[in-house]
This record gives sequence, structure tokens and C-alpha cells, in this order.
Amino acid sequence: MNKEIIIYHNPKCSKSRKALEIIKSKNIEPTIILYLVNKLSKTEVENLLSKLGLSIRDILRTGEDEYKNNNLKNENLSDDKLIEFLIKFPKLLQRPIVVKNSKAVIGRPPENILNLL
Repeated sequence: MNKEIIIYHNPKCSKSRKALEIIKSKNIEPTIILYLVNKLSKTEVENLLSKLGLSIRDILRTGEDEYKNNNLKNENLSDDKLIEFLIKFPKLLQRPIVVKNSKAVIGRPPENILNLL
């Protein structure tokens, strides 16, 4: 029995495309969440963090202009504030993220997802 697999996907990202290819090669048809089109809610971000076992800072893309322009490296920013920025600028999310039940992994490199499948 296949457990439901969810991928937070950016079709323009080569790593995200590769992760989706790996999932489909296992004859799994995942639920694809285009997080750049449909912004995540605070609850969704918190659930992802819980499943990943990571902090908000661990899933932010620090090389993005939005990260630098908003001084998100500032250690005084609360987790709630960082989550607000992630919701406002979804391209800050590390990608892809693949979820299966109560666990999730960041697919960087894409082969990271194999342990989840």
C-alpha cells in the first residue's frame, strides 16, 4: 500500500524536478503543492517544520534577495516573524520538500528523498 507522498514543488528548480522524477520512477503519484502559486499558511509552515525536525532558519534560502533585503539573518527576529516573511516571500523556502506521513525531508540533493520513499 502506497502512503501518500506530498512534494512542495517549484517546476523551475532542477532539484525539485529531479525529486519529482525520482518519486514517479517508484510508481508513486504524489500530491504536488505549487507553493509559489498557493502560498502556505502559518499552520502549514509549522507542520512542515515539525515533520522536518528543523527550525525556520534551517529552511530559509539565505542566498535570495528577499532574505538579504529584509535582513533575515538578524538573530533578534522571532520564529513567528521569520514564518511571516516565508509566507510573504515563498521563494525563501528550501526546495523541494517531500512529506510522507509524519516525516519530511528537503530534497537537496534530490536523492535525500529516497529514505522517505
